Amino acid sequence: MSRDQRRVVRELVDAHGQTYAEEAGIRLRDTPQPLYRLLVLAHLLSARISASIAVATARALHEAGLRDPRRMAGAEWQERVDALGRGGYRRYDERTATQLGDAAELLTERWGGDLRRLRKEADGEVPEVRRLLQEFPGVGPTGADIFLREAQRVWPEAAPYLDRKALQGAEHLGLPGDPDRLLDLAGKTEPAVLAAALVRASVDKEVARDTLDRAG
Repeated sequence: MSRDQRRVVRELVDAHGQTYAEEAGIRLRDTPQPLYRLLVLAHLLSARISASIAVATARALHEAGLRDPRRMAGAEWQERVDALGRGGYRRYDERTATQLGDAAELLTERWGGDLRRLRKEADGEVPEVRRLLQEFPGVGPTGADIFLREAQRVWPEAAPYLDRKALQGAEHLGLPGDPDRLLDLAGKTEPAVLAAALVRASVDKEVARDTLDRAG
């Protein structure tokens, strides 16, 4: 059984092991701008909207120059609305435009525009980081989980981070619900990559079906 499960994990990661940050064109590093772009992406992904639209919208905001908190906060509200619309994020565009502006102001005023200072304030304690992330307008528990799932690549203390959504993906694939067992099945696969692949299996039935077909 474990051999079959290893094959399932291998096929999943090989075909669907792209992080959402990578898909959004974010070269994730432990520096202010990529971390901020990840926060915006996590905000967008946490809404009841398709991941592809959220990713396209994150790209649209970047292309509009809204790639750091200073520019986001300084932009006109309509400018943010227009960028969200170009990404296809129309259902929540007005509310989200306001939240993005308010969140950028909070990040600038409290942490100098640098999420590493938030991390430092939390003393690297992941539950506290998760709590502080939820102080940003529009970033609830789901958004905080998305951020940490991806940020574990550059914030080692967060790894391994397999949240509820990732474990749902494991369930859809007939894999164990225990994070340690999943990591063992994944071998040398980065936890962030495994988590993203499992989430894709959770939110997209085609991913789960394709993976199981490939695994035989």
